[in-house]
Amino acid sequence: MGFFRNIRSIFHDDWCSRCKSQMEVVRKQLYALPDQRVGHYKAHDDAAYYQKTLVPIEKKAQVPTGMYACGMHVYRCPQCGHQAVKLTVFLPVRDEEKVEQALYFEDGEMDAFL
Repeated sequence: MGFFRNIRSIFHDDWCSRCKSQMEVVRKQLYALPDQRVGHYKAHDDAAYYQKTLVPIEKKAQVPTGMYACGMHVYRCPQCGHQAVKLTVFLPVRDEEKVEQALYFEDGEMDAFL
């Protein structure tokens, strides 16, 4: 059974990389990325960039045409307390999300932002 939990934790964002248990979503938030526009998108891997740039919004309709958005999921493991943050950068296009980048921070890089 432990073998399958190890494999599952590798392929699922919502499984703890430390104790291999399923994590809970403790927070979801949508953000706009005002400096990222169609034709000028640049991928960023640094948590500090997102902490400085993200602007909270309530719904995708608030994102101006041509501007990228970012969804945040904060996970917490009920077994060991480990916390992880997943950011999904996307362009809203006709009620769909064109995903550009998905980032996963699990070493406390986003703790100051939360």
